Amino acid sequence: MRSLTQSTFTYYSQHEEDTDSLGKLLAAYLVPGSVLTLDGDLGAGKTRFSQGFARAIGIQEYVNSPTFTIIKEYEGAKIPFYHMDMYRISQEEADELGLEDYFYGSGVTLIEWSSLIEDLLPPERLAITISLQGDQTRVFHLTPYGDPYVSWCRQMKENGHLQ
Repeated sequence: MRSLTQSTFTYYSQHEEDTDSLGKLLAAYLVPGSVLTLDGDLGAGKTRFSQGFARAIGIQEYVNSPTFTIIKEYEGAKIPFYHMDMYRISQEEADELGLEDYFYGSGVTLIEWSSLIEDLLPPERLAITISLQGDQTRVFHLTPYGDPYVSWCRQMKENGHLQ
């Protein structure tokens, strides 16, 4: 699927604090039904981003990757958080989980390894891909699908947070 604007925005993280900052920036835009997808190689920082993002929306619990449970639900101070990991599940198995209830529900959904269930993803979402550049630098590529997400990225770019 292509973004409405064909634009990808970039964020550079030199430290874990930078990764947390991106989570805080995105948390400011969230509304019920927001969906963020997260892809990248093993060790790229998906779980670290998820932890910083969860803290930014008021989750006090420890957040780890739901690799074996597939979906973890957290009640945050601001909005419910649905954290998913599709690494160990087939698209057919994922199709039986009722993901639409999460995608269009009252919380925000973050899906690690979302590329494995591409056909099941909602048409409007913010796709984030993390790549490693050197030993410490993480490059976050944000591709918005749908007007709300395009608006988020444009605002963050105008404020100097994205390139």
